[in-house]
Amino acid sequence: MSKPDSNKKFSQFKLVLLGESAVGKSSIVHRFVKNSFDDLRESTIGAAFLTQSITIPESQTTIKFEIWDTAGQERYKSLAPMYYRNSHAAIVVYDITKSSSLQRAKDWIEELRKNSSNDGIIIALVGNKLDLQEEREVDKADVEEYANEQNLLSFECSAKSGEGVHDIFEAIARKLSDRIAVQDVPETRRIDLNRNAAVTNNSCC
Repeated sequence: MSKPDSNKKFSQFKLVLLGESAVGKSSIVHRFVKNSFDDLRESTIGAAFLTQSITIPESQTTIKFEIWDTAGQERYKSLAPMYYRNSHAAIVVYDITKSSSLQRAKDWIEELRKNSSNDGIIIALVGNKLDLQEEREVDKADVEEYANEQNLLSFECSAKSGEGVHDIFEAIARKLSDRIAVQDVPETRRIDLNRNAAVTNNSCC
């Protein structure tokens, strides 16, 4: 029997999704967690909670995301701080076919920076609906320039086809893994994999 690898680590991090209604936040999460897409998915009410893990081979670290998928409707806006407070990472989503959704995403980023209790929160700005290129209203170069100025991760994806979705979560996981290596991250719970059961994916809505 092989000897357990004592270097393997497991860490949990809170991740929140923000953005206006109908930009595809829930579809991105379900593509990542369940590798599924539903054209008829109903809008989230309040927030939905799901989990999924990614293993970073280089650091032998498994990152478990505790994902809060928030509602984008204006009537639920007052609830958002409850979900992004103490988050280690945020994915702020806009629709590449709707330029006004990018401005709303920028507003969310400003709010996060002002009100998050975690000064080192990792923020990814994500343009969804890459499968609708012919309807694009948002210039990718402009978004990348803004992201560089604001020190954000920047991605485009299609929750419908799955293109680029895993890359978003992997990039965030790698950044979190790098932080584990050099400093303690607030509210991270570290567990020795050799003393715990294997992590299984689960979700509840």
